[in-house]
Amino acid sequence: MWITTWEIQVYFESAALNRDKISRSKAAFAVYYYPMRIIAGSKKGMKLLSPKTDVSRPITDRVKESLFDVLYKYDLPAGKCVADLFSGVGSLGLEALSRGAEFVTFVEKALEVAKILERNIEKAGFVNQSKVIMTNAFKFASGLTEGGQNCDLVFVDPPYAATRDVTERSQLGMLLNTLAEKLNPNSFVVVRTDKQTELFQRYGRLKVIERRRWGSMAVTILKQEKR
Repeated sequence: MWITTWEIQVYFESAALNRDKISRSKAAFAVYYYPMRIIAGSKKGMKLLSPKTDVSRPITDRVKESLFDVLYKYDLPAGKCVADLFSGVGSLGLEALSRGAEFVTFVEKALEVAKILERNIEKAGFVNQSKVIMTNAFKFASGLTEGGQNCDLVFVDPPYAATRDVTERSQLGMLLNTLAEKLNPNSFVVVRTDKQTELFQRYGRLKVIERRRWGSMAVTILKQEKR
């Protein structure tokens, strides 16, 4: 069985809370340095602040590095405009900025998580190259104009429970179909799901071009076709 650094951290944090008899309500959004960091680029090695809960799903260093190795062959993310949906504390978007992305729009609805995200952005020095939008990411795409705010790359990383249904009428299916209507040709969408989940081959003009499995998760890359 693969035990992640997240599970190890949660074990020791839980033990500490029990010993100190700290209530869940008071400890719910304490901030600590989780061993999640920026892997490469201008901010290589920077540790990210995270909430002391499982409200966000951290991506391990190994998986993140493997993902960006795949994106590199598509000339991503350097010089590109990126949207990080369900961004949590910003692991994927901040990694993109560190690797040369021009601008990142972070979308996160949880207030306390968004506050920590903003602290991570400030800590990395990317305030002028990013913005944080507090909204439900499933609804974010419907507000985009044609051209999708010129996004070249969109990360879609919803809770796994929201990825079990991938049909056209599901939340995820409707989000991908909306992105397909809004994004420019040759844009890319990266969707992280449980490894058992398999997306349809196509959502509108978005077509699956690659799928990878790492541990308990899967990452599907879709590319926007020309009209």
